[in-house]
Amino acid sequence: MIEIKNVTKEYKKSNKVIDNLNLTINNGEIFGFLGPNGAGKTTTMKMITGMLEINKGDIFIDGSSIKKEPIEAKKRIGFVQDDPNSFLKLKGIEYINFIADLFEVSEEDRIHRIELLSKRFELYNLDDKIEGYSHGMKQKLMIISTLIHSPQNWILDEPMTGLDPKSSYELKKIMREYADNNKCVFFSTHILDIAEKICDRIGIIDKGRLLFVGTYEEIQKELKRTKSLEELFMELIDNEQ
Repeated sequence: MIEIKNVTKEYKKSNKVIDNLNLTINNGEIFGFLGPNGAGKTTTMKMITGMLEINKGDIFIDGSSIKKEPIEAKKRIGFVQDDPNSFLKLKGIEYINFIADLFEVSEEDRIHRIELLSKRFELYNLDDKIEGYSHGMKQKLMIISTLIHSPQNWILDEPMTGLDPKSSYELKKIMREYADNNKCVFFSTHILDIAEKICDRIGIIDKGRLLFVGTYEEIQKELKRTKSLEELFMELIDNEQ
């Protein structure tokens, strides 16, 4: 479970990127975090993972404060960033093993998970350097590496970017499996059709403020419209302009 409590992030006193955000992402659900560019999605995710400092408030990962107990909190997280261009001089297998070492994954478990996940995503050239990978291959590697320690809380920032249709389908299946195993899946996407189909709940953020949290059916009821999520999203954002 991820609990965001009264969180504010500002780079200057007059520029609040996140404004008093309160949000809970439960175990056993896929939660879609939606918003236009610059709304605060990536900033929120980077605060959850401890990559950005929180100015006010706190975030709890399975009860552990990311501010006061960062190591314990981070052990419970797997994070797929929106930019997969990391550690390019390493071989794919070296990067996965590096992440596995950080999270103290046993030799037996990592071998099993690497074999399983590389097969599911059809990423077999792990002995090649990452710099020679296509964007989609890098994305697959990042996804596999975040799953190597089977985290309780899986956070994904625009994870479908660069993936071929088959890998995108496989990722959605794994996300569903994860949630069905009582784990927490929190992801951002600009592809609202995907969010409509796979999310148990969604949150819509704009200019650092949360505009809506609930199910697709609940946003239809709130706006009194039987429309696609994309149409409802645009209506809600336009109302805030």
